[in-house]
Amino acid sequence: MATEPEPEQGARAARRRLFADTARAERPDLALLCLLIGAEADPDLDETGMDEAQIELDRLAGLLPYSPAGGPGAWARNVAELLGTRCGFAGTPGDYRRLESSLLHEVLRRRRGLPILLSVVWMEVARRAGAPVYGVALPGHFVVGFGDPYGTHVLADPFAGGRLLTDDDAALLVAGATGERLTARMTAPADPLDIVLRMLNNIRAWAQARPEHSAVQLWALELALLLPSHPARLRHEHAQLLVQRGDFLAGAAELEEYAQVVEAVEPAGATAIRRQAAAARAMLN
Repeated sequence: MATEPEPEQGARAARRRLFADTARAERPDLALLCLLIGAEADPDLDETGMDEAQIELDRLAGLLPYSPAGGPGAWARNVAELLGTRCGFAGTPGDYRRLESSLLHEVLRRRRGLPILLSVVWMEVARRAGAPVYGVALPGHFVVGFGDPYGTHVLADPFAGGRLLTDDDAALLVAGATGERLTARMTAPADPLDIVLRMLNNIRAWAQARPEHSAVQLWALELALLLPSHPARLRHEHAQLLVQRGDFLAGAAELEEYAQVVEAVEPAGATAIRRQAAAARAMLN
């Protein structure tokens, strides 16, 4: 397996410490977490590049009128007019095939991305301008909300250039993506760390479909494991991926650790995982 030069390893370790610390802050900085994800994919994205991305979000926010008359609907229309119409932020089906569509600095540059990344742009720009904005993690299609999520509010779809959504529109998005019915729980504000985990899940899914990009799947998993809360199964996936990439000892050790975690609730599963660990070690013989 190829190894990174020591300076690059040190820079990556520092970024990951910052990612973990930011994720554990009382108010996690969503934009910074997204940019640190981007730095994993793009070695050229250094501290200066991340600052430039934050400055661009500030610049866009400065183009919005402060506290427009008309409440949530006026905020949603103004942000859509600026970002969707004037700046051209939107998405196309082809964006699902590009890793850049999941990287905030590339979305700011290309003005194209997945619904969740475009929603982050909407949220960060609107928040800086003083808007009551929040993310809405509809199954299969992320959107944004303006106003009181439990009172008067408006939903907008950044992937469609900021198109305002009626309840029927939102229900159609959910039904088209998952076949489920829209519920009030689905339109509740999304937690920033849940947004980050969903982004990393998108990146993992992109890489899993492209075995030549297993390194991307690996760093997406490793960032997800740095979040304060994550599905335990990610540890199993990480261990299996290490084995697939030829790091048999590290993968076996992690499989055994995961077996200890699940043994109390699933003894048979723990036994099967230990067999996987033994098989991984046997590959060294």
